[in-house]
Amino acid sequence: MKLQSLLTAVFVICGLAYVPSLFAQTLLVDVEVPIDGGVSLLVAAGVAYGAKKAYDKRKNQKDAEAVEAESK
Repeated sequence: MKLQSLLTAVFVICGLAYVPSLFAQTLLVDVEVPIDGGVSLLVAAGVAYGAKKAYDKRKNQKDAEAVEAESK
């Protein structure tokens, strides 16, 4: 729970750092922004984190089933 709170705080603080630059831009200019390496790394990190969580959940379920079968 502490980790989730810490990550949320970090993302909020990082997001607030971009607010002044958003207001400085004009809204009449149509600018296409390419997906660069930073966004790709964030997506890859999210996929890796989700895969690890799924692996850990399956492992815990197998362990619980093994303990249950052993107790019978």
